[in-house]
Amino acid sequence: MSAQVENVNAIESQQRPSLLFVDDDPIIVDALSAVLKKDFDIITADSRKQVSRLIKDSADKPSLALVDLGLPPKPHSPEEGFKLIEELMSFNSDFKILILSGQNEENNIHHALTLGAVDFIPKPCDMSLLRARLQHQMMMLQAEMHEKQRQHDDVELLGESTALKTLRDLIKQFADTPYPVLIEGESGTGKELVASELHKASHRSELPFLTVNCAAFTPELLEAQLFGHAKGSFTGASSERKGFFEEAEEGTLFLDEIGELPLTLQSKLLRVLENGEFYRIGETKTRVSKARVLTATNRDLKEEVKVGNFRKDLYHRLSVLTISVPPLREREQDAVLLLEHFKNIYAISAAPFSLEDEARDLLVTYSFPGNIRELRNIVIRLSAKHAGKQVSRESLLEELETDFQTTLDADGVAEEWLARELADKGFHLDEKLTEMEQRYVNLALRQCNGNLSKAAKMLGINRTTLYSRLERLNINTKSTED
Repeated sequence: MSAQVENVNAIESQQRPSLLFVDDDPIIVDALSAVLKKDFDIITADSRKQVSRLIKDSADKPSLALVDLGLPPKPHSPEEGFKLIEELMSFNSDFKILILSGQNEENNIHHALTLGAVDFIPKPCDMSLLRARLQHQMMMLQAEMHEKQRQHDDVELLGESTALKTLRDLIKQFADTPYPVLIEGESGTGKELVASELHKASHRSELPFLTVNCAAFTPELLEAQLFGHAKGSFTGASSERKGFFEEAEEGTLFLDEIGELPLTLQSKLLRVLENGEFYRIGETKTRVSKARVLTATNRDLKEEVKVGNFRKDLYHRLSVLTISVPPLREREQDAVLLLEHFKNIYAISAAPFSLEDEARDLLVTYSFPGNIRELRNIVIRLSAKHAGKQVSRESLLEELETDFQTTLDADGVAEEWLARELADKGFHLDEKLTEMEQRYVNLALRQCNGNLSKAAKMLGINRTTLYSRLERLNINTKSTED
């Protein structure tokens, strides 16, 4: 029996994993679910909002998803699908998201992969191919869980860049202070790892280190997770339960995605930070937490305070000490070191690939809009496609965000790309310039999480000019600020 068949049979013999299947076409959902239910417990949804409700209400959260890009209310645009990828990754950074979509233009494929998707399968699809791809990702999940368990006591920040050395110095300085630390940084930069390093470097290292993702629960469930509840305090509370503030004891409690903390809970968190006091849901007895609180966000909390989404007093309590985690594009040659690290993890059943010199140079110059998470997924794809082989510059370029092609000058790549564009009989310069302007503006908005002031600064224009361009380019500002 082949190793692949053994692996598939091993998966089938275990308890079936959950698969989140998101598509608004009931015929496709019914047809594929009938086949895939042999391997998976299928959870279906037809919109991004429904997925958010399902995830936040579910105690047993799936780690594998099959997602269509064209979802309501804009089924003919990939916009909702892109937003869903970002939200799923915020719920769980290890989510394995496969895209199953007819919107398989090259730029959609690359952008979905940059945001965190691990595979893109065009519609209509071959069922045996789809099943094999899903099973492969399940094997990857199991391998990652095994690797995480193996490295649980040996996790470290990898890199030799000046930015990373500065980060390590800050971690040493802040490790043993009793004050909260706010960890800021773009999605995929490794903020949870920084929190873990702060805990490991402190005198609390032998005590619990607990993590709560504030984006992954409804306000009611999040309150119960943090503070605990009394028996019968709400429907389903069949017994009393400690919250994370109690479970952490005198260790560390890490609140990820703190910008998603509902306003109704912000005053309760502020009380804990000020005097350690809190109440379980359904109790009047005051309890005291001695845990140290670390928080992380990819949002601009100062801007959230301005618009009324975040309490000013809570922001000042959380940001007594602040660490900014550098994006991968600011970490010099660290991408190469991280690539080697991920190769050792993901080349499990085959010889690892290697990079040709030109491909290595390209890797260093790439901006990695998805940061370390994007690099990890690139390594996974290269490991599958080029096991035991050398990866050329052209092969690597196929895995990168297509916008990057316009920034390349070396070896005439940009010139070749422009020549292909000019050869198109329907080429119009004004249309191309408008298209490029639109892509830059949209990319800036995505990277700044819809913050117009930050996007304008990134684009080198003022906020008023950005407003007028959004109007001229017909870019929906409301959708970027949701």
